[in-house]
Amino acid sequence: MSNRRSAAALIMAAMLAGACACQSSEAGTNGKDGTKGPDAQVRILPANGDGKARPDQGITVTSSGGKLDQVDATQAGQAVAGSFNADHTQWKSTWTLKPGAAYSVNATAKDTKGKSVSAASRFTLQKATQTFGISDVTPMPKETVGVGMPIIVTFSRAIANRAFVEKALEVKSDKGDVGAWRWTSDTQVVYRTQKYWQPHQNVTFTAHLAGVRGLKGVYGTTDVTKSFKIGASNITVANSKTHYMKVDHDGTVKKFPISMGMGTTQEYTTTSGIHLTKEKAPMVHMVSPGRKKGDPGYYSEDIPLAVRISDRGEYVHQSPGEYYALGHSNVSHGCVRTSPTGARWFYNIAQRGDVVDVTGTNRHLVNEQGNGWTYWTLSWNTWLKGSALPH
Repeated sequence: MSNRRSAAALIMAAMLAGACACQSSEAGTNGKDGTKGPDAQVRILPANGDGKARPDQGITVTSSGGKLDQVDATQAGQAVAGSFNADHTQWKSTWTLKPGAAYSVNATAKDTKGKSVSAASRFTLQKATQTFGISDVTPMPKETVGVGMPIIVTFSRAIANRAFVEKALEVKSDKGDVGAWRWTSDTQVVYRTQKYWQPHQNVTFTAHLAGVRGLKGVYGTTDVTKSFKIGASNITVANSKTHYMKVDHDGTVKKFPISMGMGTTQEYTTTSGIHLTKEKAPMVHMVSPGRKKGDPGYYSEDIPLAVRISDRGEYVHQSPGEYYALGHSNVSHGCVRTSPTGARWFYNIAQRGDVVDVTGTNRHLVNEQGNGWTYWTLSWNTWLKGSALPH
């Protein structure tokens, strides 16, 4: 019996010791003089002294028997962003935490009688043994782009936990435009606004990736911030039936005669749908794909003032002769040709991400996803289905 009692006593002592250790980041007990202390209790997770906390769990501070009054969380002297719930009984960090870093949390709460109680926690997070990051962001930092411009983020490795990563991506614009992310592959996610960006404003993209678990055992370690500008609103509607294009440049509309694809093959038919400009050059050498010299439909020529609108060779450019067709018939190999005056004006205002809406042909860009930046060919509801988060 004595041995059993000794064993029971040891077990009880161990349980009490563990309970005390768990209270290292809690507060709300009677005073030393025996008087009743505040009714409120504060609990902080990760607990004080924790050296293996998971960075993706963040910081949580809760109060029972009262309301949280103040929470100060810092890492290397920098404040950690967080927010209270509606009744101030909980505070949570907004983003995940930096792997391997040390954090400090100080919190106070008040009970219904106004008595205060405080708690503190000092802890260190697990280090990341495997990591992922961002290999590319489009547009470029400080670039001025058009109102249809997407934000394209490419990761250094395939992402399994898409919702965790997407939740860490933040976009802020001066004018508060609404948008959403859509995954186009395991390594790429694209942001598009519900309506075109409002012109002449700043946009900031921040990926709060430090501590985000992209896949099992693989964490982001660095936050990334990029800023760019939305420039003038350039929206072009090119009609293959009327053989004219209208360009709305910040409310000023100009009309130019055009000639589109002759339509003898799909290749030589301009795609209808909302295109986005991708690049421009004062001279581009164009060669007929899949044809050699002497074949029907072969061409090889230098084309001036070319603005690319797809990945399969469609441009808005100056017509290389055949001016008789402008405003009258379609004779091009798929591009939108216009007059030297129209081409020069269009070229001068063109930015990446400008809108070029082609109408009137039987070849549709919505059926050729990936042929350029085709994101605006999808309805908003369809776009949202590509997100990993509920909307």
